[in-house]
Amino acid sequence: MSARTLPLLFLNLGGEMLYILDQRLRAQSIPGEKARKVMNDIITTMFNKKFMEELFKPQELYSKKALRTVYDRLAHASIMRLNQASMDKLYDLMTMAFKYQVLLCPRPKDILLVTFNHLDAIKDFIRDSPGILNQVDETFRQLIETYSCLSAGEFQLIRQTLLIFFQDMHIRVSIFLKDKVQNSNGRFVLPISGPVPWGTEVPGLIRVFNHNGDEVKRTEFTTDGNYVTPQREGSFDLYGDRVLKLGTNMYSVSRPVETHMSGSSKNLASHAKENIVPNPLAKEELNFLARLLGGLEINKPGGSETGFRLNLFTTDEEEEHAALTRPEELSYKVINIEATQEPGRRAELSRILGELEVAEPRPPSAGKGEDLLALMDGL
Repeated sequence: MSARTLPLLFLNLGGEMLYILDQRLRAQSIPGEKARKVMNDIITTMFNKKFMEELFKPQELYSKKALRTVYDRLAHASIMRLNQASMDKLYDLMTMAFKYQVLLCPRPKDILLVTFNHLDAIKDFIRDSPGILNQVDETFRQLIETYSCLSAGEFQLIRQTLLIFFQDMHIRVSIFLKDKVQNSNGRFVLPISGPVPWGTEVPGLIRVFNHNGDEVKRTEFTTDGNYVTPQREGSFDLYGDRVLKLGTNMYSVSRPVETHMSGSSKNLASHAKENIVPNPLAKEELNFLARLLGGLEINKPGGSETGFRLNLFTTDEEEEHAALTRPEELSYKVINIEATQEPGRRAELSRILGELEVAEPRPPSAGKGEDLLALMDGL
């Protein structure tokens, strides 16, 4: 397991979250000023300097529920609110999109190009906000400084760590199903054609060398795939052509996106319950959450700002149906962390979470979903 995986996981999932929110804000015809405020507030929070400093410290990945809590807080960093079902769908779409990108990376190092594609798109969202742009550029520089010196083996370890994190997630996504890159069981279809990794040759030739290193024989063979050599390597600089398209916004062309539990995921649900026996990593997860959430600064709406609910489904009825049919074991309502022996740490986390609460007056007609999801109520 690589201790350098967390920043890449967080930034790429965060990029996918922003793609989805941007698409839904447009689909629901949210006024431009409100939509820009939501995107700006979330991006400002996501790239908070203290938060990034904590994120880039070498550390192991923690549970899906611990990370999910951070994204829940992030999604609610502005005046927008999501119901539980919409938050579940948002997280499903984020994770499956990035899993697909990791699987299709031609070489492990290209995960960094995927990350740069996400950050390039995020910069486009906030192109009229120079202050926030500087925050994102600073994270860009941290990425270059941290990962440009890593070997191919270290990037392979990062890729393995990411795939281990995603290995039990098989949510079917309509875009992937329609494009025939995902099977009905939620597993992805890997292509056998297209560009080979940069620095490698198109398959079809076997060379035999003698003990002196001299080539003595060549044998050609035919392949089922139609492979091509890439024209150039993607840019790993602050600005440049990434060449690789993985990590770009697949929602830029408007089309509905649905998620469905695959059969294999339903079977896994019976094994997914959090163990009520104290987890030996519970203390570490609590420390992790306290550090990460401590770095997040939530912008509280002013008195004149009114919140609104964003629905990731086409209708409220679909959202309600999804909430009722989703296996309880696969929802993220509560994080079970055994912290009764850590009153000091518990008090610290309570203080942090108290500072993050959005104290916003709710009008009588505000409707369902206006409150923050109480993911941490079980602590």
